[in-house]
Amino acid sequence: MNNKNNVRHLVEAAMIGALYIALTYTQELLIPGTTSMAIQFRLSEILCLLCVFTPSAIWGLTIGTLLSNLVNAGALPIDTIIGTLATFLAAATAYKLRNIRFFSLPVLSSLMPVVFNAILIGLELEIFLIEGPFHLGSFLTQAGLIAIGEFGVCVVLGLPFSKLIERTQLFKI
Repeated sequence: MNNKNNVRHLVEAAMIGALYIALTYTQELLIPGTTSMAIQFRLSEILCLLCVFTPSAIWGLTIGTLLSNLVNAGALPIDTIIGTLATFLAAATAYKLRNIRFFSLPVLSSLMPVVFNAILIGLELEIFLIEGPFHLGSFLTQAGLIAIGEFGVCVVLGLPFSKLIERTQLFKI
């Protein structure tokens, strides 16, 4: 990879991270609690679909999530670690699955944030927020609530978003 491509990937990652932070912060300002509650509908998660088009999105989303969770008053402090790890794993896996398509849509890639966030954030909530010993039923409830919001953003909104990105050929410049 030459220096021009390195700079391009760095700039893409920075722009994606900044956009993630701006969207998360704006949503939290306008509709408090919607980016960090049990059923969170963090619209910035739609950017996870950018992993289908550029590996730069992996680092952009990871850094964007880290910084968003650091300044988000509603997030648990441990979420800076667990939430960032969930985003990194989801983004990297989504990138690896980007060429597997169903009806020309990156369905598996769009499901990765749903799966990783449901499991990791569900565990985080069950262990650090719910009092008492670990209960599988309670964990499944927490994971299910997280999955609902992630599914809405990443699959329901994310798949049409990915089609729009493909049609505009934004990442082919």
